[in-house]
Amino acid sequence: MRNGLAPGYNAPLTTASTAGYVAFRDNRPLHWMCALGALAIGLSAYHPERVFDFFLENATASAFMITLALTYRRLPLSHLSYALLLGYLCLHEWGAHFKYSDVPLGEWMKPWLHTQRNNYDRVVHFAFGFLLCYPFQEMFTRAVGVRGRWRYILPLETILALSAIYEMLEAFMASILSPERAEEFVGMQGDIWDSQKDMFDAGLGAVVGLVLLLATRSILARARLRFQPASATEVLIQSAAVVAETVPAEREES
Repeated sequence: MRNGLAPGYNAPLTTASTAGYVAFRDNRPLHWMCALGALAIGLSAYHPERVFDFFLENATASAFMITLALTYRRLPLSHLSYALLLGYLCLHEWGAHFKYSDVPLGEWMKPWLHTQRNNYDRVVHFAFGFLLCYPFQEMFTRAVGVRGRWRYILPLETILALSAIYEMLEAFMASILSPERAEEFVGMQGDIWDSQKDMFDAGLGAVVGLVLLLATRSILARARLRFQPASATEVLIQSAAVVAETVPAEREES
């Protein structure tokens, strides 16, 4: 460690295995990501389709971002985790601006999926599991010391639990609003199994993301074993083996 900077600080993109504590004022990649996140929120907040719905949609996202800020000194995440969180935030803010049932991307998907329903909310729920499984895995690994298969089980369970909590909060807000406003806010679009499908999509996204993580780590581990230079001890052992095979052959020739 030099000048209080964590190992891997100079890396262009730190991961869970290379990240360490860096004072926020020195963490320039995070500065850029915060600026992009603020820009996404600002653009989303500019004349949203429904102002009240916009603030409701951003209540949980705001609480999560505040939690990340307050816990930064204790558990700063890697640049990769923050980048994935930024990607999800951008997707969410687009939905909050237009109202999830009216997002243009979902309208474009209708003929492609042969449906009359705007499925952009399904995309974001899948992205919630797919993009956030790595940050949650990093939190469990670095803060709690989780190892082995639990590195993959706990992030999946967390994604499913948070999805269920969100759906319950959404249902609670719907019970307060008028029936018409509740339908618009929840975004069921006539699907009585909307909540269950949203949770399934989030879980599916997490499974896909965790499987890709496991496969990537396996490939990298094999590559390291294949190209890792031999240690001094291994070189001596190999040299001794070569000498042991060569000496008897020379004696036989003489």
